[in-house]
Amino acid sequence: MTTTDARTADAARALFVARFGAEADGTWSAPGRVNLIGEHTDYNDGFVLPFAIQHRTHVALGTRGDGRIRVTSTFADEVVEVTLDELDALFPARRDELPEWSRYPLGVAWAVLASQDGSAIPGVSPGVSGVDGQNVLRDEHAAGPVALAGVDLAFASDVPIGAGLSSSAAIEGATAVALAETWGLELDHVALAQVGRRAENEAVGAPTGIMDQMASLLGRADSAIFLDCRSLDANVVDLGFADAGLELVVIDTGVTHSHATGGYGERRAACERGAAALGVPALRDVTPDDLPRLAEIVDDVTFRRVRHVVTENQRVLDTVQTLREQGPTAIGDLLVASHASMRDDFEISVPELDTAVEAALA
Repeated sequence: MTTTDARTADAARALFVARFGAEADGTWSAPGRVNLIGEHTDYNDGFVLPFAIQHRTHVALGTRGDGRIRVTSTFADEVVEVTLDELDALFPARRDELPEWSRYPLGVAWAVLASQDGSAIPGVSPGVSGVDGQNVLRDEHAAGPVALAGVDLAFASDVPIGAGLSSSAAIEGATAVALAETWGLELDHVALAQVGRRAENEAVGAPTGIMDQMASLLGRADSAIFLDCRSLDANVVDLGFADAGLELVVIDTGVTHSHATGGYGERRAACERGAAALGVPALRDVTPDDLPRLAEIVDDVTFRRVRHVVTENQRVLDTVQTLREQGPTAIGDLLVASHASMRDDFEISVPELDTAVEAALA
């Protein structure tokens, strides 16, 4: 654990004592993520290439004997408390009764419990497999599993919120692993990523794909996760930054976003319109050769949204091949093309981000 990790874990434990008046049973953590390439392809059943970063969310957990779950965070002054039995009634129908930040951990608890009672996780086939996660950590855990005990959870994080680094997936990953281990549930990291996505989609109300959760739960040092978002097959791809003498620089543009309230849903709806117009289940099934026909049957905005996703899927495949054959110094043109497509076709860039890209290229 790095010095920063230790400080954040200590902050979670200290918050637990301050808010709940007792020592936590243990702490767990999960990282944020950066997506190297493959933007808005995940919920279109496409390909993505994210990797975990060093910034993490830590959760301190303590069990309780009354079937209640309480959550608190360094980012909020309140403690939110419900019973485990209430979760089914709260999600998704009454989620707006809860502060938005609390829906992430409480939604994970709901989705974990739902995974045990036979409730299907939408869009997930049983029996999928992936690489073992190395980035989700049991920082400290003294007690053994306690079947479906009530829990108190206190969160501290150094993953910037709203900065595009998947602070939500880090919360979900840390919560999911902490609860699964505390409750003695046999859920691998792919299953826990599915839990996190369900929480974000239904408990929070953000129509995201599964990329963020998979990157947080499966990431390895100096490697990316090449993920097929349809099959959930995941392969580790060596980034080779260390061998090439490269350092990753994450630039904060100062612009914040929210999946739940931003333009995310509008973009996703445009993708679904394009797939429906072509009579396919998802844009994963569309090739560049289909684009001229699509241009004749949909409006310009829908066409450009689809063109981004279709060409971005190909760029992911090309980036993986280039990394394996030539190394990280050869992928620059693909990254630049990806940004241009996001800026011009998907229209998700902003002047601050464009400036950061232009300065980096200069």
